[in-house]
Amino acid sequence: MTPRETNAASSSGRSDSPVRSNINVPPDLVMGLLGSADENLRALENLLTADVHARGNALTLSGEPADVAIAERAITELLAVVSSGQALTPETVRHTVSMLTGSGGESPADVLTLDILSRRGKTIRPKTLNQKRYVDAIDNHTIVFGIGPAGTGKTYLAMAKAVSALQTKQVSRIILTRPAVEAGESLGFLPGTLSEKIDPYLRPLYDALHDMMDSELIPKLMSTGVIEVAPLAYMRGRSLNSAFIILDEAQNTTAEQMKMFLTRLGFGSKIVVTGDTTQIDLPGGARSGLRSAVDILDGIDDIHVSELTSADVVRHRLVAEIVDAYAKSEGAASTLNRAQRRADTGRSRR
Repeated sequence: MTPRETNAASSSGRSDSPVRSNINVPPDLVMGLLGSADENLRALENLLTADVHARGNALTLSGEPADVAIAERAITELLAVVSSGQALTPETVRHTVSMLTGSGGESPADVLTLDILSRRGKTIRPKTLNQKRYVDAIDNHTIVFGIGPAGTGKTYLAMAKAVSALQTKQVSRIILTRPAVEAGESLGFLPGTLSEKIDPYLRPLYDALHDMMDSELIPKLMSTGVIEVAPLAYMRGRSLNSAFIILDEAQNTTAEQMKMFLTRLGFGSKIVVTGDTTQIDLPGGARSGLRSAVDILDGIDDIHVSELTSADVVRHRLVAEIVDAYAKSEGAASTLNRAQRRADTGRSRR
């Protein structure tokens, strides 16, 4: 990118006078930056306060100095992403601008170009600043809690780190587990064999694995115990050495189950616990083991809590808005156990 030219749009000399900045984009990066049918350009125009105009490979930014400065940095960061060979999308543009207007000082390009795992041309990367901090925490701590709403990538990124650790021989096996709790049902009362009973609870973990590894390799690794996917109850009485262990949907553990799970930690192992404390399905109003653990373990060295928010949702844009709308609507009630709310509703109907 050639040096930019910045000129005051008025002759008053005041520091808050409107300014104009010209950026010449390298010709080979223009299409990647602007996007198909200028979709990335339109996203920039909608997200930035400064006016953005493109003509050929020249971009003109105009507006208040602070707004133009943010626009300049956004384009610089996006060009760095394009230069790395990564395809730019309107969603990437949105996350970049969000990072620049937030409180973090990290470079969006550093966040968006951090490769966690690559398979058949698909690379898994963090897409928000909090996601990168979460990934960094997994690298730097033995036990990490990833807490946030649906769609923030907390389980998916942990799975990618687990597969990467296995491939680089940092660990010798991966253990994936979830509590088999849904609306108070017990496995003993569900039809079918044990495998058929637990499969619906573990299916999301299998799906993520198939995204990250060759499908024909997974059964072989599972048959040899290199990869284990099992209900939380199967962890009792074990010591898990040289393993990357992920507990998913941890908000549905009891305090006793959480203590049991965390004390399975063996030498050379790493634990990642993920959950959404607004989606608790424990029957009888029991306190979530995830909430208890975060409170009890606060301040212990080498244990880290990463909190993700609706701003980190990487699904459809509406998912973030839905999460925020429900949080606003529920207010204080959003912290209640969902099983309690169902019970209250049932009583009110009688």
